Amino acid sequence: MTAPRSDRRSPLLQGGAPRGPAQPDPRVLLDVRELSTWYGAAHILFDLSFEVRAGEVVALMGRNGAGKSTTLKAVMGMVERRRGQVSFLGHDISRAPPHAIASAGLGYVPEDRRIFTDLTVLENLEVGRQPARTSPDGRPLEPWTPDRLFKLFPNLGEMPHRPGGRMSGGEQQMLTVARTLMGNPYLVLLDEPSEGVAPVIVEGMVQMIHELKAAGVSILLSEQNLHFAELVSDRAYVLEKGQIRFQGSMQQLAADDEVRRAYLSV
Repeated sequence: MTAPRSDRRSPLLQGGAPRGPAQPDPRVLLDVRELSTWYGAAHILFDLSFEVRAGEVVALMGRNGAGKSTTLKAVMGMVERRRGQVSFLGHDISRAPPHAIASAGLGYVPEDRRIFTDLTVLENLEVGRQPARTSPDGRPLEPWTPDRLFKLFPNLGEMPHRPGGRMSGGEQQMLTVARTLMGNPYLVLLDEPSEGVAPVIVEGMVQMIHELKAAGVSILLSEQNLHFAELVSDRAYVLEKGQIRFQGSMQQLAADDEVRRAYLSV
């Protein structure tokens, strides 16, 4: 296998100045403006605008059906009918295909996991491997490797040769996150990580998100579990019927009884 180059940049980010703002804020990794989507004739998202900055964990909160997962899919270019602008690292990715967006350093962990059940843990990780990256200001970044990931996910380190189909749901969730990290993303879109997994796995996910943030990975988190989001997030946007009804810090959301009762049922 040919060794990856450590200085490779996605073709999406090569050549010319960023489109969009003339001088984009270098602290903003993801900038979404007036994003709307449709599934057939059904209008799902209505002019969403939000951003994720370097070093942040941002939560998209809301009940089932609020539009959280659709928002992540639209950012990744996985919703065919959409309108608005999505900028990543100052470059317009609104019409880029999903594989180009992933190659640019935007990782995506779907709610339904989608691991390769016939492949082992190590083989699943190899599927996600991308070359090491440099930071937006040109500094080399430490790449994610299986050994580094096994320190983050000790359970996976105990079963490197186990097929994905013989793992628990929580272990598969860990593997999906680890496979995404093998792409060395700047920002990870994490869809409902606490949904349907055991409490001990949820505790591990909390620790994992803290460690990823410490390692310099930013996260946009889709979540309806307020307690989980409070443990890991800096800011939150609350969605209801495809519209943003609240935005602010997690402390502000936790203190706003009216918003929590109206849109989160807590």
